[in-house]
Amino acid sequence: MSCDNDSNLSLRWALKTKGNTPKYGLLYHSSFIGHEDAKHKGRISRFLANKCSIASRIDCYSDNPTPKFAEALRQQVEERLEFFASGKPPQKNAEAIQKVLQDPALEGKEDEGVDEHDTPKKKVKLSKEEKKALKRAKKVKAKEADTEDKSSKKEKKEKKEKKEKKKGEA
Repeated sequence: MSCDNDSNLSLRWALKTKGNTPKYGLLYHSSFIGHEDAKHKGRISRFLANKCSIASRIDCYSDNPTPKFAEALRQQVEERLEFFASGKPPQKNAEAIQKVLQDPALEGKEDEGVDEHDTPKKKVKLSKEEKKALKRAKKVKAKEADTEDKSSKKEKKEKKEKKEKKKGEA
């Protein structure tokens, strides 16, 4: 039986008997956390869950996927484990991400072998004010186009009238 089935069974049993639901999930029982002291397991599992969440967001929203962020986040988890064992303070999240962003290998990877036509471009979300401004600009352009069409129609009509007058005089 795997941990997934065990946790599902314990959840069902707790719901059936109207008892307490299990406190921890799969991360708590993973081998990565399993060798730590019982008093730190909950903290480490939450920390690992947060880092997994950050990594998945970076993967989802990054234009050029790279394992550098995952390596930095894994290093942070390992530093946190060391912190609980020895008391050495871990690196801050902002520092770790800035370090990866400033890495020249990451910048060089963007340019080599990437074709603009192959990568799908993501839409940029606009604020309400920006959307309204774009809508107004479209309306102004449409009005200008209409006035140009009307003026060109008037000019054509005038030319046609002139031709008819000349034909009528001749």
